[in-house]
Amino acid sequence: MIKRKIIILLLFVPLLLLIVFAPYKQVVAFTYENQGQLLAYLVLKEDKAFHIKYTHSIHLSDVLESYRLDDKKIIQTELAYEDFAVGMPSNAEGDEVFEEVDGTYYLKNMSRTFPFIDLRIGQVRANHRLIYEKQTYTLSNYMKPGTWVRISQKKLSLWQQLKGVSINGW
Repeated sequence: MIKRKIIILLLFVPLLLLIVFAPYKQVVAFTYENQGQLLAYLVLKEDKAFHIKYTHSIHLSDVLESYRLDDKKIIQTELAYEDFAVGMPSNAEGDEVFEEVDGTYYLKNMSRTFPFIDLRIGQVRANHRLIYEKQTYTLSNYMKPGTWVRISQKKLSLWQQLKGVSINGW
């Protein structure tokens, strides 16, 4: 009887550890600076595309950056903005397409690849927002304004999920 309990315990403990500590959930992770401390995360379903929208600090109009995740990389696929100003592109490169539709400028067919994106959460005007599956999440609600965050693709364990803040509550 005791041997049976020991065998069950020896099987149960590693299984429990695996369930708690094995990374399995695909997320867009927001970590503190370049230190890896998880601040918040967005759980991804089937759709691997997300957008970051912010108010440009000089021309004070919205900019929309579109991304998708692929093989541990973040790929920028599109950029949309309303005003030419410092830092905004005025033409396309390579296979990209630059067009203007109803006063909005689009840089489409982009394929700019990044291992991560560094972002400082806006303190005054930027109002950084994350858009996923038609839901908008204001980043300053999850991370302190002025914080430098690193956005990357990760798989999180149950333990890591408990330590961070789920942006979309899944």
